[in-house]
Amino acid sequence: MIKKLLAAFILAIAFSVTSPLAAAVIYVQVGPPAAVVETVPASPGAGYVWVGGYYRWNGAHYVWVPGHYVAHAGAWVPGHWRHVAGSGWYWIPGHWR
Repeated sequence: MIKKLLAAFILAIAFSVTSPLAAAVIYVQVGPPAAVVETVPASPGAGYVWVGGYYRWNGAHYVWVPGHYVAHAGAWVPGHWRHVAGSGWYWIPGHWR
């Protein structure tokens, strides 16, 4: 019985960590401002990828997070704000491809 309970507990933890349902979506009622046009500086070297800036919601208003270089192999897919009619705006984080 203890082994079954332990297995169920471990499975529940694993599901909550890997499930997309585990992440809460926070809606913002006001849309983000137009993105800041950034001047991308020269790359610090081979193997660096530019990750562009974006507006982050801090609970009261939008705050610009400036872009930066990251040492990484692959392509960066930028995050973006998505609007859902009747609910508001929510952030879809960027990710590596």
